[in-house]
Amino acid sequence: MLYLVATPIGNLGDITMRALDVLRTVDYIASEDTRHTGVLLQHFGISKPQIAFHEHNEARAGARIIGLLHQGHDVALVSDAGTPGIADPGFTLVRRAIADDLAFTVVPGPSALIGALVMSGLAVHSFTFRGFPPRKPGPRRRFLAVDGAAPHTLIYYESPYRLGAFLRDALTVFGDRQAAVVNDLTKRFELVQRGTLATLVALHADTTPRGEYVVVISGATDPRPGDRDDDADSEVADDRE
Repeated sequence: MLYLVATPIGNLGDITMRALDVLRTVDYIASEDTRHTGVLLQHFGISKPQIAFHEHNEARAGARIIGLLHQGHDVALVSDAGTPGIADPGFTLVRRAIADDLAFTVVPGPSALIGALVMSGLAVHSFTFRGFPPRKPGPRRRFLAVDGAAPHTLIYYESPYRLGAFLRDALTVFGDRQAAVVNDLTKRFELVQRGTLATLVALHADTTPRGEYVVVISGATDPRPGDRDDDADSEVADDRE
């Protein structure tokens, strides 16, 4: 059995009991960074053979993992933080498991994008996760423009080195929408900055960000509290009829 195990995004106390049970009982643990995962395993007193599985060896390591699964071994796949396959390696392994009719399941847990969305204060009933944008300005602006008219709340991951440039491009493409910049979720110095994109651009003009960021931006038609109540009540009434 292949287990896709979500791991903490910061606070180690957020790991689930089921995740610990799986990590203790599998035969191998496939890790995005074996050193990073080693810290997690040591913290919880777990000792298991690790297989490096990351974007640079995904094909080769994936073949090895599929081979172990065919031999009847149990393998847990973990990323450095959060759920494997979400902006991290894992998608191709799932595809290969499906193609070979191998059993697999997800052990859910912390998610940076969901946590940031809720903390942003923006609409949560409909959202689009867009992952990491392109690094260069031109492709990045075209990438953003695809969702220029989308009504859904937009969620992006960004590195500290490009956060300022990303916010400036978002302001250029979307205009001065409401947004939030979220960093170090679940950690001691958790940071959530809310405001217009222009305000956030100014806040990060002279700062040196650290760690990876989640940027949440309101959709083209961001509903305010109460905007959907009448429609929602009507839909419930219709369903009951």
